[in-house]
Amino acid sequence: MKIRRIRVFRKSLPVPGGKVTIGQATLAAFDSTIVEVTSDTGVVGWGETCPIGPTYAPSHALGARAAIVEMGPGLIGAPISPGLLHRKMNSLLNGHSYAKAAFDIAAHDLIGKKTGMRVADLLGGAATERVPFYFFIGVGDADEVVRSVREAQAGGYVRIQTKIGGRPVDHDIEVIRKVAEVMKKGMRWAVDGNRSLTMRDAILLSQQCRDIPFVLEQPCNTLEEIAAIRPSVQHPIYIDENGVDLSTVIQAAVNGLCDGFGMKVTRIGGLKPMAAFRDICEARSLPHTSDDSWGGDITGAACVHLGATVRPNLFEGCSWVNKISEESHYDPNNPIRVTDGHVSLPTGPGLGLEVDAAVFGAPIAEF
Repeated sequence: MKIRRIRVFRKSLPVPGGKVTIGQATLAAFDSTIVEVTSDTGVVGWGETCPIGPTYAPSHALGARAAIVEMGPGLIGAPISPGLLHRKMNSLLNGHSYAKAAFDIAAHDLIGKKTGMRVADLLGGAATERVPFYFFIGVGDADEVVRSVREAQAGGYVRIQTKIGGRPVDHDIEVIRKVAEVMKKGMRWAVDGNRSLTMRDAILLSQQCRDIPFVLEQPCNTLEEIAAIRPSVQHPIYIDENGVDLSTVIQAAVNGLCDGFGMKVTRIGGLKPMAAFRDICEARSLPHTSDDSWGGDITGAACVHLGATVRPNLFEGCSWVNKISEESHYDPNNPIRVTDGHVSLPTGPGLGLEVDAAVFGAPIAEF
């Protein structure tokens, strides 16, 4: 199969509850970019990429669309094979993996529909049909975060991630101590700095909370900073934002820079590189997520399909929003939903979605 037509759409996704604070950014909505890829056989595949604003990572919505438009004309006639497609995209544009991920996801969806296979089966086979979803809570005051933790525990979630940073570290320590008082035994907990802590504050926070079991996720901005603080930190360290490509992942694993990863499907370039990342982590027994920065049903389905293939004792769950809103549903009949802290793996071919293009409005580009 080859690509015959590409259509590009834009969708605004409001934050449930009005706003969310992640690192040093507070946002009320996210700008998602969706691609529809039609093959020369008439089969359609869908992909999506939704960066968190312009400061969370070296990615942003306008950049995604500019990269997609740059590649679009050159992809007409390209083979719909993930490996060959990535080589073609790399020949057209250097970098911008988060934009290339949209085409990668669409290719997997399309191949699955053509062959009658689910994406999870294309990626090696599902280890579970109920994929755990982890609940993340933005930066807030202690009482606010505690209320959200109680809500998550009542909802059947097995892992909670609480955001910190962008304020005096003693405020974060206060929140962690109050959350620890209500955290149920057996609940997995990640405290996520989103690159916002200084080395001093990361060490101080960990040492002040050494009696509380949690994973410290991406506390500092660079791998060099994480390597410097690692001997002084009392908690396991996960790398998130610094895990930009497979080379970096290999470097971090070989050099023992971390104890696990939070990995975004679109950040690393889509499902093909994400499956390679999964296999590297399994070879080194490193726990990890299959998540994303934000997005709707398409992003969610991609995370769930890959997550279903991860060795269960290494899997830290999926997540792509803090709470799923109706605006993020693109399939009116079988949307991605969380029930008792888990997402059922879609049963249909490809991503298992029947996307209604009408929810996006008119395309903003077409090739």
